[in-house]
Amino acid sequence: MSGSHLQDDKVFKDLNVVAMLHQFWEQKQVKGASIHPENLVIYESSTSPVPPFICYVTLPGGSCFGNFQDCYTKAEARRDAARIALMNSMFNELPSRRITPEFITRSIEEAVATTNGSIEDASDPSTSIGAYCLMLESNTGKTMLEFQEIMTMFQLLHWNGSLKAFRERKCSRQNVINYYSQHRLDECTRSHMVLDWMVREQQTPGLVSQELQGALHELEEARRSGRELRFYKEKKEILSIALSQAYSQQLEYSSPSAHRWSQAETLPDYSRHNRQPSQESSLTDQSYDFYSQESMNDRESLG
Repeated sequence: MSGSHLQDDKVFKDLNVVAMLHQFWEQKQVKGASIHPENLVIYESSTSPVPPFICYVTLPGGSCFGNFQDCYTKAEARRDAARIALMNSMFNELPSRRITPEFITRSIEEAVATTNGSIEDASDPSTSIGAYCLMLESNTGKTMLEFQEIMTMFQLLHWNGSLKAFRERKCSRQNVINYYSQHRLDECTRSHMVLDWMVREQQTPGLVSQELQGALHELEEARRSGRELRFYKEKKEILSIALSQAYSQQLEYSSPSAHRWSQAETLPDYSRHNRQPSQESSLTDQSYDFYSQESMNDRESLG
């Protein structure tokens, strides 16, 4: 751990970070919002009966953080997750964390330097650079966490193969960006992704289990690095549900009473199982230097 992190540990050690995090977001709550105070910050603890314990905290808007230290009580894990979330929340308030024309210019230059594109592509939404520039410009004034919440949607669409499907249907990148920039990640979107992976599991048995193992590893690595976790956590949950549902259907179809099931029946409501809270060079995994986040070089494609 770096020296700056050690100093921050000392600063936050004796503070009631759980209460401070709640108060921070309670004060930021938009006037007239329908969010109840007790639901501003959502905690989720691991089901493991033995330490080390894991706790995730989801902030309003969907950003997610977890404890990155080894914690031997659930209360300790909760405090550590709250500490990481609080530091990132406070850091996100700095003027330098807002998307400005200057920030957009720097980001495009960095994107060009790490891809095969050119600076002229920024004015063409049909290119990856142009699509990325369009997303930044349409979110001018927002903070890095707010922008990351939007980027998570496109990361999931890329990972799920949805962006590729949109390309095959001749949907323009600009239309896709405009549509999904205005829509939050909801139960309907998750359910469609679950169904996609169930179909893939039927076509290639064992695929979802293999993908899930990779997602669990990515989530663990990201958590221990103190990074924002929603993309990794959503992947894990979607794959877990898909695997569970696919296995349940196999048991149903192989049971003696399987003949009673009709293909005309509707599929189960997968959304009730959800908890609320490619090109060579990619851009939707563009990650930003959060307070406790390590630098990342991998980027996902906008399709």
